[in-house]
Amino acid sequence: MAIVEMVMPKMGESIMEGTILTWLKKEGDRIEEDESVLEVATDKVDTEVPATHAGVLQQILAKEGEVVEVGKTIALLDTGDQENGEASETANSSETASAGAKDQKPTENIKSGEAKKLDQPATGRFYSPLVMNIAKQEKISMAELEYIPGSGKEGRVTKKDILAYVGQQSGDAPTGETTPYWEDKNVQPDFQPAQQEKSGTEKPQQVAVSVSGEDEIIQMDRMRKMISERMVASKRISPHVTSFVEADVTNIVTWRNRYKNEFKQKEGDSLTFTPIFVEAVVKAIKDYPMINVQVDGDRIIKKKNINIGLAVALPSGNLIVPVIRNADQLNIVGLTKKVNDLAKRARDGKLTPDELSGGTFTVSNVGSFGNIMGTPIIMQPQVAILALGAVVKKPAVIETPSGDAIAIRHKMFLSHSYDHRVVDGSLGGMFVRRVADYLERFDVNRSL
Repeated sequence: MAIVEMVMPKMGESIMEGTILTWLKKEGDRIEEDESVLEVATDKVDTEVPATHAGVLQQILAKEGEVVEVGKTIALLDTGDQENGEASETANSSETASAGAKDQKPTENIKSGEAKKLDQPATGRFYSPLVMNIAKQEKISMAELEYIPGSGKEGRVTKKDILAYVGQQSGDAPTGETTPYWEDKNVQPDFQPAQQEKSGTEKPQQVAVSVSGEDEIIQMDRMRKMISERMVASKRISPHVTSFVEADVTNIVTWRNRYKNEFKQKEGDSLTFTPIFVEAVVKAIKDYPMINVQVDGDRIIKKKNINIGLAVALPSGNLIVPVIRNADQLNIVGLTKKVNDLAKRARDGKLTPDELSGGTFTVSNVGSFGNIMGTPIIMQPQVAILALGAVVKKPAVIETPSGDAIAIRHKMFLSHSYDHRVVDGSLGGMFVRRVADYLERFDVNRSL
């Protein structure tokens, strides 16, 4: 009998733990390799976890509802005698690696007060979310973290180890326990400022709600609770200001109507307004790169990549925000295919955690609900979000060679919410005006 450990997989760069939602198999069931065994929920998305080996599910070690760290064993699989040799070899390799980590000794201090380090980096070592959070708070890089001696199982770094290391670096002993701001359950893990913000204000108390026998009580689902917490956190973190601009998008409507059938036949995708709007946003970000920033304590992080988050309404009524990475490197065809693909898979629940992280600016199409404008809430740790209103026909004054005239035009409102800590009204207003300029100057004669 060969026993293989099934561990909680790493499901994204910022995902350090997951919640067991449902076991799709029970103990004693036969499982094929890559067959889904359980459903796991992260702060980003719910996903199914496939089996890494074929075999029999011998024992379930993590119960439904339990929060499990990445890398921790959640089940045992019996792969059969035929895999004994391979399993033994793997086990021996693991033992050798573990022994190597344990045998590593700290180097002697060369200078007084220098922190003790390993002779060689302990690459591939598992780090708990708490250790990672402390490392981020103390600005310890992953390369430096690999040199910290660990007293835990298999040479793992414990909280005591990293606090001792920090104390040695600063010359001070570790002080009392502190909770990093991003450990706050009301803040999404992607938001990781350098230090906890201090405030003399107390949290507002909730107003008591009266319930009668005629009222229906609806329990929030997990996603709705996450959205609720994050929206409250964002409003608490960022002072929101919103600027509005009305854009004449008649040229875009004319061009889309001309090419939408040809595009559908040629590319097999529907040509919507959204990718055209995203293209204009990307161009404006290039003109005003200080919109494409994030706040880390008292530092402003200017992002090199332009990753556009796209708010998508789910059949449940909840919203999810997949990310178009490096949107500036895609033409209108590429943007259209990416927008359609992400939106479809979002509604089908088939997005991966990585596709929901890393955004640097977000676009929300409130016009799809028939709304002419909105005041969206910023996705932390970004500093701005743009709401696209419905495109409507309006009588408007236009300039012609023979003078002003009244004409029917297609118009829409752009609502730009931004973080007033780092984006002033001039930048926030000029940016949304520039987006409108690109929309109004759209070349009606451009080809696909």
